Amino acid sequence: MRAGLEAFSARLDDPADISAADSFCARLACERRGDFNVARRFAAPGLRPHVAALYAFVRVARDMVEDPEHEGARAERLTEWRRQAAEMRGRPPSHPVFAALARTAARFELPAALFDDIIAGCLQDVERKRYATYEELLGLCRRAANPLGRLVLMVHGYREEGIFRYCDALCSALLLTRFWRDLALDLKRDRIYIPEEDFAAFGYAEADLRMGVCNERFRELMKFEVNRTRALFEGMRPLPKMLKKPLSWQVVLAWYGGRETLRQIRKLGFDTITHRPLLGRFDWLPLILRTLLKP
Repeated sequence: MRAGLEAFSARLDDPADISAADSFCARLACERRGDFNVARRFAAPGLRPHVAALYAFVRVARDMVEDPEHEGARAERLTEWRRQAAEMRGRPPSHPVFAALARTAARFELPAALFDDIIAGCLQDVERKRYATYEELLGLCRRAANPLGRLVLMVHGYREEGIFRYCDALCSALLLTRFWRDLALDLKRDRIYIPEEDFAAFGYAEADLRMGVCNERFRELMKFEVNRTRALFEGMRPLPKMLKKPLSWQVVLAWYGGRETLRQIRKLGFDTITHRPLLGRFDWLPLILRTLLKP
C-alpha cells in the first residue's frame, strides 16, 4: 500500500467489515516501520489486530507530518483526522483505520484523550520548528510518543501509573533517538530538535548546522544529547520485569534497538550530519536473540 494521501482517503465498501479494516491496518502499520515489523512477532496473536490498529492510526498521522503529498494541507488533514478520532465511537466509521480502532477502543475502554494527544503532538510538529529548552522538547515527546506506549499497555491489561511512567521514559527516549539519528533529514524539512539552550551551551549555532559544520563543538553537543537520551533508557530498566511475556519481550527489544542506534551514532563520532545510522536485518537478529535469551 502506498503511503500518503491514499491511506488518508481510504474508505471501506462495508463499514461493518472489520476483517477488511484489520487487514488494511496490518499492511499499513508494517509498511516502512521496521521496528513494528520486528515487534509484532512478539505480540500475542489475539492482540495483534488491536496493536496494528493503534500503529496504523499513528502511521497515517505521522505521514501527514512528513510526507510530501500532504504539503500545504498538513494541519487541515490532521484536524480532519482528529475529528474522525473524536467521532469514531458513534456511527460505524467508513475509514478502515477508525473502523478497527473503534472496536479496539471500545473493547479495552481506551481514553479518547490519548488519541487526541497524539494528533496534538503531530500538529505541534507541523506548526513548531524550534525548541528553546529540553523541557519543551520533552513536552513534544509527551504528546507525540508517550500516549501510544500507554495505549499499547492498556490493550495488554496494564493501567498502573508506575508502569506508565517507565513506559513514558522508553517512548521519549525512542523519539529522541530518532531525532538525533535523523538530524540531517529533519533539517531538510526545516525542523531542528536540538534545544536552543544546548546550541548556546556548546558554542555551536544553527547556521553552523545548516552549513554542515561537523567540528568538535558539534560532536560534544551531540554527545551530550546522546548521553542524556541514554540516561532515559537506563531509567526505564525496571519496566520489563513488571510485564508478562510476550509484551516484556517487545519492551526489551525496543530498548535494545534504541540503545544500539545510540551506539552506532557514537561509533560515527556523533556525526549525524553526513551519516544516518539505520538498523538493518543483520542488526536486529542479534538483538532478537539477546531478547529471547534474557532471563
